[in-house]
Amino acid sequence: MYELKPECAKEFNLYFYHFSRAEQSKAEEAQRKLKRQNKEDTALPPPVLPPFCPLFASLVNILQSDVMLLIMRTVLQWTVEHSGHIWSESMLQRVLHLIGMALQEEKQHLENVMEEHVITFTFTQKISKPGEAPNNSPSILAMLETLQNAPYLEVHKDMIRWILKTFNAIKKLRESSSTSPVAETEGTIMEESSRDKDKAERKRKAEIARLRREKIMAQMSEMQRHFIDENKELFQQTSELDSSVSAVLDNGPVVSDTTLTALGPAQTRVPAQRQCVTCILCQEEQEVSAESKAMVLAAFVQRSTVLSKDRSKFIQDPENYDPLFMHPDLSCGIHTGSCGHIMHAHCWQRYFDSVQAKEQRRQQRLRLHTSYDVENGEFLCPLCECLSNTVIPLLLPPRNVFHSRLNFSDQPNLTQWIRTISQQIKALQVLRKEESTPITASSKNLENMDELHLPEGFRPDFHPKNPYSESIKEMLATFGTATYKVGLKVHPNEEDPRVPIMCWGSCAYTIQSIERILSDEDKPLFGPLPCRLPLFQDDCLRSLTRFAGAHWTVVSLSVVQGHFCKLFASLVPGDNHRDLPCILDIDMFHLLVGLVLAFPSLQCQDFSGISLGTGDLHIFHLVTMAHIVQILLTSCTEKSGMDQENAAGEEEELAVLALYKMIQQYTGSALKEMPSGWHLWRNVRAGIMPFLRCSALFFHYLNGVPSPPEIQASGTSHFEHLCNYLSLPNNLICLFQENKEIMKLLIESWCHNIEVKRYLEGERDAISYPRESNKLIDLPEDYSSLINQASNFS
Repeated sequence: MYELKPECAKEFNLYFYHFSRAEQSKAEEAQRKLKRQNKEDTALPPPVLPPFCPLFASLVNILQSDVMLLIMRTVLQWTVEHSGHIWSESMLQRVLHLIGMALQEEKQHLENVMEEHVITFTFTQKISKPGEAPNNSPSILAMLETLQNAPYLEVHKDMIRWILKTFNAIKKLRESSSTSPVAETEGTIMEESSRDKDKAERKRKAEIARLRREKIMAQMSEMQRHFIDENKELFQQTSELDSSVSAVLDNGPVVSDTTLTALGPAQTRVPAQRQCVTCILCQEEQEVSAESKAMVLAAFVQRSTVLSKDRSKFIQDPENYDPLFMHPDLSCGIHTGSCGHIMHAHCWQRYFDSVQAKEQRRQQRLRLHTSYDVENGEFLCPLCECLSNTVIPLLLPPRNVFHSRLNFSDQPNLTQWIRTISQQIKALQVLRKEESTPITASSKNLENMDELHLPEGFRPDFHPKNPYSESIKEMLATFGTATYKVGLKVHPNEEDPRVPIMCWGSCAYTIQSIERILSDEDKPLFGPLPCRLPLFQDDCLRSLTRFAGAHWTVVSLSVVQGHFCKLFASLVPGDNHRDLPCILDIDMFHLLVGLVLAFPSLQCQDFSGISLGTGDLHIFHLVTMAHIVQILLTSCTEKSGMDQENAAGEEEELAVLALYKMIQQYTGSALKEMPSGWHLWRNVRAGIMPFLRCSALFFHYLNGVPSPPEIQASGTSHFEHLCNYLSLPNNLICLFQENKEIMKLLIESWCHNIEVKRYLEGERDAISYPRESNKLIDLPEDYSSLINQASNFS
């Protein structure tokens, strides 16, 4: 491998013509690494280029042309506004490189100028001037000064600072030069004379256009007046309807701005806001709604083992594999990423079809190596050329579609809710048996149905209307099928009952991976992130979570209800599901996501007044309590090296000791000797923090409730703030005390599982919490040692 000599580092050109994409990336990383080792800034400015021969000397004026300056100003303005749907990091990097080239050219002109020579290259003057009407955008220089402090451009800060430093150096060079003022004046006079002519021409055309617009507007006003006169009654009815709807919305419950809660009775009511986005292909703007044409994000779905605790496990028989329950070792998940660029679904389809046609037309013997596989559904984002293999539909919060079922008046507690859901599940199971039996035996099943007391208001024969347009439904099915195909490595089949499970799993796994990144880098959960991560977090996670929450609408209702019944039975044992994994073999966050996203399929048939939000809250509390029991069963209590900051109060210590004693009773004293309450509470707090952080991200994107400002700051654990945001008491053991009767029965059923007993007797292993992050192995200093290690690897 060739390396650039240190004395030639100043001649390094990031956009060297003969670089391939991979070579450019490697060269850039090598130069940045070298600069960091030398404790220099990581800016990679363009080299000083050799001058053109006299015949081509005017080519440098391209860098200060109106078109080039407009491109630079537009990209920088998108970046300042942080509009992730339009700009990309590579676009910004190219613009900074071009600005650097222009500054180097101007500096070279000033240093080599002769006394009688007139300098016409005045790039620094042009980037100091603000944009012209009607946009009146700030100058390029002002935008660069703003961007040097942007937290999301950490990689490019040094380059921006180099540009500003070079600009100041050129400014001083101009001030010290005696020939510059004369040259600048002559150049300015020539520019102003041509500009005056252009302005006069533009003014004449603008006047003609204004008169034409006035004429058209007068015609339209006359037509509108004529239409209103002909339809007076209809117009009055519409006005009355609008006023009544606005009155209903104004009287809706609103929570104080000081309290932000993601779910439950105190959930913050977020007013509906119009979301308009622009397609990167046709540049047409469209509002996002359930009835409109689908808008999609380019996305890349892939299998991932980055969080795996057991690399030896893999899916042996994909055709018969059941992915409903994710094991806590997270051996193989499905990760979804996106560059954040938005297109119309039909525009993307045309673009993808053209890419496929282009590849098919290309002769095999002339086919070059590409970075994507079209036959496998891969393509490059039309704007940033990021690798993609599917698209995610852009949706409004799916819970808002069912806003009429979100009230919290007269809602049952957890015990009553569990009993109601268990009765509804039992009714569905009897109904399914009746549908699957022959006609001769159906009369007996009908008698069983009559004997079964249906919960009040439950209508299992009701099938809700899909609220989404045909275009959005098609994209929901497209992304669901892509996730299923990639996750299981099977042929696409949108009718397979495992499709919704794979979608829920991808949502949960992607959130867990983002939480792990933020935790390892000590970044706040909702704070600003460097470089691409803000786009990924805000656009991809929001779209992915909302897609997962809406996907059940394009799947058979009975399929999703069947998944919910099995997931629910893993926590609340029933008669029909006895082969389910024990509490130690279930990842609780995947279980939470599956239960919350499948619950609307059951709740849509419940007309008793129990709200969707109540179900979300009780599911979250139930899974949280199961996770606490999971932590207490698997936690290592011998560790005494934990610091004692934020020590538990007496109330928390006594409560967790009482819970531990109850678990010890139901496990037949197989648990270790009871440690101190302080150790237990610290284990619970540390073990449950990743779950709470993931849950906060999940409900934030699902319900659209803004995050509290306290969670956006770094440096603290945010345990209490997360509990408040998620409708949890700060003392989590209070959940068990508030639901004492039902939780005793559930804890007893969890602890009596044979796999739990085997673990406590030392016959098997289990994952302990919090899970440690996987790390890269430490490479040896000597390359020969690495070769020896690799040769001995088996």
